[in-house]
Amino acid sequence: MTADGTVTEPIDTAGTSTTIADVAIVGGGLAGSLAAAVLARAGHRIVLIEKRAGHPDEFRVEKIGGHQLELLRKLGFFSALEDVACRYDQVLNIREGKVVDVSVGQAYGFSYADLVAMARSQIPASSSLVVDEVTAISGGGDVQHLELASGRRVTARLVVLATGMAAALGYKLGIKRRILAERHSVSFGFTIARQDGRPFDFEALTCYGERTADGIDYLSLFPARAGMRANLFMFRDPTDPIMRELRREPEATVLRLLPGLRTYLGDFRVIDRVQNWVMDLTVVEGHLQPGIVLIGDAFQTNCPAAGTGVARLLVDVDRLCTEYAPKWLATPGMGLEKISQFYSDRDKIAADQQSLKLARFRQALTSRDDIGWDVRRRLHFLRRSLAHRVDQMHPGWIGRVRGVLRA
Repeated sequence: MTADGTVTEPIDTAGTSTTIADVAIVGGGLAGSLAAAVLARAGHRIVLIEKRAGHPDEFRVEKIGGHQLELLRKLGFFSALEDVACRYDQVLNIREGKVVDVSVGQAYGFSYADLVAMARSQIPASSSLVVDEVTAISGGGDVQHLELASGRRVTARLVVLATGMAAALGYKLGIKRRILAERHSVSFGFTIARQDGRPFDFEALTCYGERTADGIDYLSLFPARAGMRANLFMFRDPTDPIMRELRREPEATVLRLLPGLRTYLGDFRVIDRVQNWVMDLTVVEGHLQPGIVLIGDAFQTNCPAAGTGVARLLVDVDRLCTEYAPKWLATPGMGLEKISQFYSDRDKIAADQQSLKLARFRQALTSRDDIGWDVRRRLHFLRRSLAHRVDQMHPGWIGRVRGVLRA
C-alpha cells in the first residue's frame, strides 16, 4: 500500500463483508505502520486497521539518531526516512550558558505525521488500510475474529495490537495497565525562528536545566521541515502554573527557566502551536493470550526525555516481524507457546528494561537534590566537559580510547 494505495473506508453497504488476512494490525501509528510494511514486504497478507486515513499532526517522536538509524537501515526504511526528514550531524550541548561538549553523529528531525506517512508509503499496494475501529476480538485458536464499528469483520491468524496508550480494546480482552510512575514527565513541542529571519548560529543545540527546583531535564533544538523544532522535557507536576505559562508565553518562560539560552537564541519567537504531553510510565498485565501480541507503547510506555521510545518500538517490530511472526505463520496454531516467544526475547526484554532504567535515571539526575545526586550530577557534566576539552586538544583521541575499551 503506497500513499495512493488501497484505502478502505467504512461504508454501510459493506456491513456484512469479511476480510481474510494472515495478520491484522490494529493501530496505524508508527509501530503499526512499520510492522505492516515489514510483514507485507515479506509476502504476508496484511490488514492495517486505523480510525483515521491520515495521521494528525500531533506531538510525538520528532528526532532519531544513533542505534535507531541502524535499526531503520536493517528494516529497510532508511532511504525513505531521508526523503521526509532534515539531517543534522552536530549538537552543541550547553548548561548555564557554557558549552558542555559537542555531540557528533548522524541524526534526523521530522514531524511525526510525516514519519507515519513515510512508513505507510512502504506498505505494498496488495495490502489494505481499513479506516475503521475494532470493537471486539475473539478466537484464541488458529484464527482470530475482529468485529469493526462499521459492521465489517476481519479474520486473521495473528492480531498485532499497536494501539499506543489507548486501553479500551485491551481492557475488553482482560489486558490492564499497571502504573509504574504516574505523571512521570511532561514534554512540550513547538517551532521557533529568529525575529530577523536569519538562521540560528548552530545546527542543533541541547540546553540542560540549571536548577533542580525547576525540574527541567533539557531543551532540545533541531532542524525539521517546519523550522527549528524545540522539545522541552520536564519532571514537574503537570498542574503547576508554569505549564500554563509555557503554553501562553513560551518565549519569556523558556528564557526565565533557562537564562543561559539567551546568548544562543537572540531575539526569537514561537511560530506555531505549543503542544504538550504528560506521560505515565506503565506496563501491561494479562497480555499473554493466544493469537494476540502487543508492540510499542501498547505494551510499555517510555519517558520521552530518555529517548528510548523509538528504539524499543523498532526492536519490537524487528523481533516480531522478522523473527517470530514468519515462523508462527509457517505452522498451524497460534497458541501461548508461540506468543510467549516474543515476550521472552532477549533483545526485547533488554530494550524494555533499559528504557525504564534510563527513565528513572533522567528523573533522578534532573530533580533529586540530596547530596549524593548533587555530586553525581556535577561529576556527570564535569566528565563530559573534560572529555570535550581533551578532544579539542587531541581530536579523535577520546573516540579511539572508547573503541579500545569496547573491544
